[in-house]
Amino acid sequence: MFLRVFALMVVCVAVTQLMNFGLLIAVQTPTAKLYTVGQAIDALQGKPSDDDFSVSKAAHVDEPHWTPRGERTEVAMAKALGVPVERVLISFPTPMLTREKIYDRASVPRPVAPPSIQAARDVIITGDFTASFRTADGQWETVTTSSIFEPWRWFVLWWLILSAAAVAPFAWALAHRLAKPIGTFAEAAERLGRDPRAAPIAIGGPPEIAEAAAAFNRMQARLNRYVDDRATVVGAVAHDLRTPLMRLGLRLEAAPDALRQACEGDIRDMEAMISATLSYLRDTSKQGARKPLDLRSLAETVTDDLGDRGEPVTLAPGEPVVIEGNSPALKAMLNNLILNALKYAGSADVSLVEAEGQAMIEVRDDGPGIAPEDIDRVFEPFFRGERSRNRDTGGIGLGLASARAVARAHGGDVTIRNRDGGGISALVTLPV
Repeated sequence: MFLRVFALMVVCVAVTQLMNFGLLIAVQTPTAKLYTVGQAIDALQGKPSDDDFSVSKAAHVDEPHWTPRGERTEVAMAKALGVPVERVLISFPTPMLTREKIYDRASVPRPVAPPSIQAARDVIITGDFTASFRTADGQWETVTTSSIFEPWRWFVLWWLILSAAAVAPFAWALAHRLAKPIGTFAEAAERLGRDPRAAPIAIGGPPEIAEAAAAFNRMQARLNRYVDDRATVVGAVAHDLRTPLMRLGLRLEAAPDALRQACEGDIRDMEAMISATLSYLRDTSKQGARKPLDLRSLAETVTDDLGDRGEPVTLAPGEPVVIEGNSPALKAMLNNLILNALKYAGSADVSLVEAEGQAMIEVRDDGPGIAPEDIDRVFEPFFRGERSRNRDTGGIGLGLASARAVARAHGGDVTIRNRDGGGISALVTLPV
């Protein structure tokens, strides 16, 4: 890739230099425009002229820096106007890249006025100038040439535009070649955040890009193996705990009734926790196929099922919202949030909208809310906001953790806040 970028830059420089060489050959030597003192006087007197003059009036003008050329022209214009030379001022612009020359007045002889008025009017002025004449009322009339862009300047300007147009395709190709791999990696990173099981990046292009793509694919594979290994170990431990629990239940058959009933209750709680853990691992580690789906239809399915069971659940009407996701996982996520609201508040209100490229599902209830210090802990596995040890009222503590895991696996998130009027609001955001 380095050699390709370097070669492309060399080609751009070569094309630019070639265009400059063509300019050197094609451009003609610029010639200064010639004016006469008579033309300047006619412009001051308001007579029509084909030359580019602009005339203005002012109460005061600055006296220009003295030059022999300016003094000779002032003498000729004063002669042609028939006025003292003090009433005439002539100045010439100094090029930006040229420093103005300082003259010694004593070393230059004074100019001689032309022999006649016509001879004075015929004195030639080369290039741009500014001539000022003080009228009888003390005002200054000034005539200035406005030939800023001569033909040769227009030629050079168009040549530079043509040069930029000639180099633009090479610059575009270079920018595209550099930006495309970066964009590919950005898309792959975003896709990995939404779906860890997404297809790896296609390896291709220059060796550096291909090597970086291969390294990214290896990183993705290692992350998936790491998550899978941890889930497998936890799942195996949870599954194998069922055997010793079963043996404990058999050995308690000979125990006194009071002891046996208490121990059997603890065993049932442990079995419920194991079942919930296995279900949590299955929901968070198993990546089902993702396809476009209507999130509103999925929400209607969940709320209708709960409504058929007599649960007070409502879904606000709205437009369809289409996302790409795994239907069973999203359905389980929404079911967990609604059941959590029903368990602690007795009712749930669900709304679904699309805003700023995000699908937003909000589950609200009118329950007692959550203690402020527990807001950040409710998504921790096995954490229960209900402080009792009763599984029937407090649950296992994996519902919200599972819901957030599903949302984050789809590139979204779940947040919970206390409502101002009482109760809590669980907000799910998913990319559309």
